[in-house]
Amino acid sequence: MSLDGLPPAQQVVEDALASAQTGSDHCVVLVEETSEVEVRFANNTTTTNGSRRDRRVTVVAMRQVPGGMAAGVARRGGDVDVADLVRAAEQDASDSPPADDVSPLIGPGDSSLMASTARFDAPPDRTDLSVLSGVLAGLSGAFARGRTDGYVLAGFADHRLATTYLGTSTGVRLGHAQPDGSLQLVARSTDGTASTWAGAGTPDFTDVSMADLEAQLRHRLAWSTTRFERPAGRYEVILPPEAVSDLACNIAWELGARDAEDGQSVFSRPGGGTRVGEALATLPFDLRSDPAEPGLECTPFLTAGSSSADTSVFDNGLPLTRTEWIAGGRLSRLRCHRAGANRSGVEPAGFIGNLVLEVPGATGSVEELVARTERGLLLTCLWYIREVDPATMLLTGLTRDGVYVVEDGQVVGAANNFRFNESPVDLLGRATEVGASVRAFGREFGEYLNRTRMPSLRIPDFNMSSVSQAS
Repeated sequence: MSLDGLPPAQQVVEDALASAQTGSDHCVVLVEETSEVEVRFANNTTTTNGSRRDRRVTVVAMRQVPGGMAAGVARRGGDVDVADLVRAAEQDASDSPPADDVSPLIGPGDSSLMASTARFDAPPDRTDLSVLSGVLAGLSGAFARGRTDGYVLAGFADHRLATTYLGTSTGVRLGHAQPDGSLQLVARSTDGTASTWAGAGTPDFTDVSMADLEAQLRHRLAWSTTRFERPAGRYEVILPPEAVSDLACNIAWELGARDAEDGQSVFSRPGGGTRVGEALATLPFDLRSDPAEPGLECTPFLTAGSSSADTSVFDNGLPLTRTEWIAGGRLSRLRCHRAGANRSGVEPAGFIGNLVLEVPGATGSVEELVARTERGLLLTCLWYIREVDPATMLLTGLTRDGVYVVEDGQVVGAANNFRFNESPVDLLGRATEVGASVRAFGREFGEYLNRTRMPSLRIPDFNMSSVSQAS
């Protein structure tokens, strides 16, 4: 038994596969063990902290039905009755129509996954509150300075280790432990007239400087002592890497080949087909995902607890490698499972858990872009982002916690918030300056895609569609 009183994850995998031998043509088993700690704070004091562990077991049963092969899924948490879970997946398969994403299951032996094969036999990784010790130590002094200088800090820090075990009836046995951490800080003046935000994504907090984040917050609050009211309109805007991350995540999630082929996405070509090979920007932007990206390492094989238009349960265990979605400003690849790739005559491309946007050779920080700005706005982050039109990837959302007025290369004060309407794909085409790419944590979508590296962007005509009262 494990320390939690649960059978080892590997035993759950083997027991489920053994139970499925009599009722399934094939079977895939996924066990995810999570260990998580967090601390929350508000009004210059910590409020809660805690730790938790969880297990989620997913069984995918494949069964021949009239007309082809069907897949059924059953998923439960905690200490599961393995045989009962397998029977539920098999029943779901029996009740389902033939799947249109059928491919032969991946077999063992791919040399690129040797480390993941060995990891299958190891126990799950665990985290504890000691990983947040540096954050807690830094917060103590920051709270004291906030009380002295008239602002309050709020936010949270969390750290999560997710260990995934994958086994299939074709003999695949893979494991991977994924660390994810984040720190988010909001500083607000005690009179409520000014606020600003800073955030960071990290695997273990050794690369997070509380002192640097606090200095950033204090600097921006000082800018906010002078206030301006600005109307809606088009402005030259400096987007920091955190805001760019949220916009780029929307591009990544819309890279599905099926929707593009069906004429339902921004990557559909008018008259039919996709825009693969078409220039999206004059600047040589690269957008890529790579499980081995230094500092952003992630799961090197595909795990799918259910099928979608571009992800297939039949592809579980598929090795994931560096994928260029946009190369030199041109759309290079779209995401598709093996069955879809075979139908379209392209190479399959699965979802990878990181994202890098860059212009090779680009240099410069946000501060340097600001110094070269005659008149414009510097944003902090974006919030409440929603898609308005998938055909153009038009998004609407709000600026939040700091819009700063730039004149003659200097920040001269803070402006009101805005609602914006923009397409991230259009923004790549209209960007006139790009900074160096750095690790960035998107405020809206960092929870879902923690590992991104993004540049700052200069947009000459960013559409602030209306003034917002949000603060």
